[in-house]
Amino acid sequence: MNKPVVAIVGRPNVGKSTLFNRIVGSRISIVEDEPSITRDRIYADAEWLGRPFLMVDTGGIEFNEEVKMKEKMRYQAEIAIEEADVILFTVDIRDGLTNRDKEIAELLRKADKPVIIAANKAENIKEAKLAKYDFYELGFSEICLVSAQHGQGTGDLLDEVISHFSELETTDYDEDVIKFSVVGRPNVGKSSLVNQMLGEERVIVSDIAGTTRDAIDTPFRSADQEYVIIDTAGMRRKGKVDYGVEKFSVIRALRAVDRSDVALIVIDAQEGVTNQDKRIAGYAHEEGKAVVLVVNKWDLIEKDNQTMDRYIEEIRYQVKFLNYAPITFVSALTGQRVLRILDLVDYVVKENEKRVKRNMLNDVINEAVEIVQPPSNKQGKRMKIYSAKQVGIKPPSFVLFVNDPELLNFAYERYLKNQLRKAFGFEGTPIRIKVRRK
Repeated sequence: MNKPVVAIVGRPNVGKSTLFNRIVGSRISIVEDEPSITRDRIYADAEWLGRPFLMVDTGGIEFNEEVKMKEKMRYQAEIAIEEADVILFTVDIRDGLTNRDKEIAELLRKADKPVIIAANKAENIKEAKLAKYDFYELGFSEICLVSAQHGQGTGDLLDEVISHFSELETTDYDEDVIKFSVVGRPNVGKSSLVNQMLGEERVIVSDIAGTTRDAIDTPFRSADQEYVIIDTAGMRRKGKVDYGVEKFSVIRALRAVDRSDVALIVIDAQEGVTNQDKRIAGYAHEEGKAVVLVVNKWDLIEKDNQTMDRYIEEIRYQVKFLNYAPITFVSALTGQRVLRILDLVDYVVKENEKRVKRNMLNDVINEAVEIVQPPSNKQGKRMKIYSAKQVGIKPPSFVLFVNDPELLNFAYERYLKNQLRKAFGFEGTPIRIKVRRK
């Protein structure tokens, strides 16, 4: 799915984060049972009237300490201009129109993107309606009065937001085409990796992070299988600034993951797993995508017979929630093991689409219950699992029919997932377990 991206921008203290939390609601903690996922509250899935979209709070994007407030606002606006499909320009209606609002508006007017003004803190509706007219000076026709704290007006605001989604174009491919994205922080070697896989200079490569041309979809065929590489290396950054350069690429990477069957998360062997790697990996996990961890620049590492094992152990520690993802060590420069990546892509796609027979599934669950009893509450009531059923793929999803769904805890759910993996594989794919009362 190609989810539209909605970005919130605005000067400090106008309520951007409050509006963000109001719109995404409980979705911000959709994987609260995966504590090792880095959640910096910059992004979250949201939905309105059945239309899913990705919400981004540019105010949560951190920059180096030496970046002044005016520059921060400019960079945040540039991120929204470049990456968002719809921009929510948040202002404080109680403060009235300020010079900083005008500075941000001047940047946003250059964007060929829909801009909606969210006039926040409009609890006093009579005063807010009068103050609203001053903001038309900013040059945007859509102004919605909202109170992010109390939820007033957010429905009308979201109606305006999704009204722009129908204008967005999406690229559809046949079902048998495998789509994979090459994601990771800038200068990790994504472009060089793509070139090695394609065997030709299809993507312009530069040694300077963030200077590759705009991302393109690259269809190709190998061994009678059609693929599309969604190459997030292709991101042109305005200004070529160092401040927050990694943050610029996150939104594009999340968008690419949305459109993919498989996320190839590229890690720099010299630097190891970064926070940005964890963010992108966490998003791929949440979205149920198949994942392969690709450690690039392996040729630059001095090795002994334990080096690879040490790297695997450290990566598993850093991204515990991806303990199911295969890890491969490659060199985009020399081509070492690059051709094996497609074999792994094929493999994890099959695992992501795997179905198991119900009788075999129930045999595994029953055996798991015999080995380790299900949890009980403080009153001594123990969970009983009557039966299990697979209800979906991409990722493989299962329902357990039980006496009391509240009794299932994180530890026992993880145990059951491990038993399913032991029996059926599911390498390279998350699996989902839901419980229903019978």
